Amino acid sequence: MSFTLRIVPHSSFSMEEVEDRSIQLVITSPPYPMIEMWDEQFRRQDPKIGEALQQGDGSIAFEGMHVLLDRVWKECFRVLQTGGFLCINIGDATRTIGGEFQLFSNHTRITETCRSLGFTVLPLILWRKPTNAPNKFMGSGMLPAGAYITLEHEYILIFRKGGKRVFLENEKHRRRESAFFWEERNQWFSDQWSLRGVRQEMTNGFEPAEGARLRSAAFPLELATRLVYMYSLRGDWVLDPFLGTGTTLVASAITGRNGIGYELEPALIEEARRNILQCIPLGERIVEERLENHRTFVRDRITQEKKIAYWNEALGVPVMTAQEEDLMLDRVSSIKEISEELSPLSFHVTMEPFNSPVFTGPES
Repeated sequence: MSFTLRIVPHSSFSMEEVEDRSIQLVITSPPYPMIEMWDEQFRRQDPKIGEALQQGDGSIAFEGMHVLLDRVWKECFRVLQTGGFLCINIGDATRTIGGEFQLFSNHTRITETCRSLGFTVLPLILWRKPTNAPNKFMGSGMLPAGAYITLEHEYILIFRKGGKRVFLENEKHRRRESAFFWEERNQWFSDQWSLRGVRQEMTNGFEPAEGARLRSAAFPLELATRLVYMYSLRGDWVLDPFLGTGTTLVASAITGRNGIGYELEPALIEEARRNILQCIPLGERIVEERLENHRTFVRDRITQEKKIAYWNEALGVPVMTAQEEDLMLDRVSSIKEISEELSPLSFHVTMEPFNSPVFTGPES
């Protein structure tokens, strides 16, 4: 099996390279309005935002930033097929502006925009980042009416375009091959995820352009791979309109999906390119961990004398349901860059079945 990844080096305000209704899943994390590290990027796109910030008018700046993002959500609606999903990782912002500390609710503003565009709003996921920080408040300490709640979570907003996806006859077997394990379903389809963030410093030896940010704002690979497994089939197309360091395309590669990402900053494009080309060992480890976690689940269940009635022949393991009998796990065998100088950058990904020893009992 082979798949294609592409990086397009321009704004996702207009994604003319992507045809209408050709994408099955969008996963992205946009610049967060009213977070200071993003101010310069928003200013460059609309000088009025900078003027509002200078004048201490947070409401106008907040709305101006979201108006820019609205253009991307509209494009996502265009390119998604009916039944396709849009998953947006976003955090709210707290900021003192104009002398007043306040919350800017990014997740609420994006939800209302997507609803108005015609998306179906689905239950969201709270992503809680484990922290060892001893201070759980901001403000005046132990005195009442002067401290503020700290934000220790972000949101994964989930939207669907139209009704449930209708699977064509030639997609039905591919859907069964794309199944996940029963115990994974129970963990992933929870409204709270506890995943550690990733290092944000961009320290791979490049010099960012003047005005470019020094932190990647990347989300964890596990976040992206979970969403890919949950909402797409092997061979589907996954889009990230704010690609950054390429996490979504790495997730697409190691799960057997095609992917396309948009990114403006040359330094981040180079980082994404590097991450894609170096992802084979990481992908193999993720597949191995999925299978080993399932084997551990099976051993525990057998030890507890609980029933496990079905068998996955390809993986050589017992499974809980008939829907898991055709579940496939693949590994990336090669990634080759197709075009180094041309735009967009393209990569050819080849996959092969992941071979594992047959499960023979609790001791295996």
